[in-house]
Amino acid sequence: MFETLSDRLTSVFSSLRSKGRLSDADIDATCREIRIALLEADVALAVVKDFVARIKERARGAEVSQALNPAQQVVKIVNDELIEILGGETRRLRYAKTPPTVVMLAGLQGSGKTTLAGKLAKWLRDQGHAPLLVACDLQRPNAVQQLSVMAERAEVAVFAPEPGNGVGDPVAVARQSIEHARRQQHDVVIVDTAGRLGIDQELMRQAADIRDAISPDEVLFVVDAMIGQDAVSTAQAFMDGVGFDGVVLTKLDGDARGGAALSVRHVTGRPIMFASTGEKLADFDAFHPDRMAGRILDMGDILTLIEQAQKTFDEQEAAKMAEKLVSGDGFTLDDFLEQMMMVRKMGPIKNLLGMMPGMGQMRDQLNQVDDRDLDRIAAIIRSMTPGERQEPKLINGSRRARIAKGSGVTVTEVSGLVVRFFEAQKMMKRMSQGMGIPGMPGGRNKAQKAQKAKKGRRVSGDPRKAGQIKSGAEETPQPRGGALGNLQLPPGFDPSKFKLPGQQ
Repeated sequence: MFETLSDRLTSVFSSLRSKGRLSDADIDATCREIRIALLEADVALAVVKDFVARIKERARGAEVSQALNPAQQVVKIVNDELIEILGGETRRLRYAKTPPTVVMLAGLQGSGKTTLAGKLAKWLRDQGHAPLLVACDLQRPNAVQQLSVMAERAEVAVFAPEPGNGVGDPVAVARQSIEHARRQQHDVVIVDTAGRLGIDQELMRQAADIRDAISPDEVLFVVDAMIGQDAVSTAQAFMDGVGFDGVVLTKLDGDARGGAALSVRHVTGRPIMFASTGEKLADFDAFHPDRMAGRILDMGDILTLIEQAQKTFDEQEAAKMAEKLVSGDGFTLDDFLEQMMMVRKMGPIKNLLGMMPGMGQMRDQLNQVDDRDLDRIAAIIRSMTPGERQEPKLINGSRRARIAKGSGVTVTEVSGLVVRFFEAQKMMKRMSQGMGIPGMPGGRNKAQKAQKAKKGRRVSGDPRKAGQIKSGAEETPQPRGGALGNLQLPPGFDPSKFKLPGQQ
């Protein structure tokens, strides 16, 4: 979504880092580039003017002039102002003191309200709540059926007493849903309302009537992040006609320029509370202004990456796997496959790598990342026998041909996977042994040194020498046996009496 804006701002700051001191001309040039970048991202003109004015004022203040690294201080100022324009702190959902908590969704048709209702319900269910979806969009064809499908996929209940398709009173349905939720002990009610292709009086009147009938604790305005400046005007119209408490951005995974995200909060004064980033129900989370600002400035989003890992990985399994990795022993292809599948559950690999700092400069390489490569690796491993997964050294030429045929790949790909796995095993063992560096974890420790010192002098395998050492006698060096090696003469042997064959 913010790729173009991120690229422009990154290039601006890269030119700043080479300067040890910033002049007024440098600050003016930087602000001019920032203004152009924001306008190209379809940010509202009023927002751009206020944003640039604050940056220019702070950049000419004492916090930059007295800083050890003025360029880094300017980057920090832009980051702070981006966080502020995106909402400052993360806005949490307000829950009613007496259940159920009523959440009303409003917005234009096509903004993704119904799909978002299912995502919000699943997000709440994962947090331990018992949400109820309410079908109050009785105008759009098959809207009720779509919400019922979303409820089934999210494994939550749905209240849909009317068939829809122009039949039924949405205000009555909304009013009945509150009593139904109390009887069925649902602590959150999510009301999906109808939308229109544009702003009209009928839409505003119906949304206002539903709001007055159910007195919602939260009214969320759902806006398509890809519609640009229209999102701002639509948000302002809903703010004046119905009123809302927070904004939900949908389709953030699109290729639009993202100006709506930077404009809606500033124009309406209402925070962005949630963001939808994909088609799956799990592609939904609370909106964090500081993390989004970090992504725009190519600083990464490590906190979100950690949270996704915590949701996906089981702590006990992760600890067990970490022990295997540290020891370097017992790590098999089964373990490798299990870890790979856990990573896949976290989301597309491209998105995960994109959360790392500095990855914006490697966008071309990231675009070449294909999750189907992981699917091919999984197919290769699953085509192996249990014995081959436990002991890959068993995989000879004929076995590789069989595995390649079973997984639909070439023998070269099978061989490459096996070779890389052996290299990974060697690397893990070297790491577990401290890479051979004294003092490193896994290297020779005090206990090993003490054990070596305790052994003392090595005892010879010759019983006579062993006896001499035990009795304290001096061990005399014995001549080497030349080509015969260390040949020992038998006890009492006299060389003068030795006769060769044929001698008398």
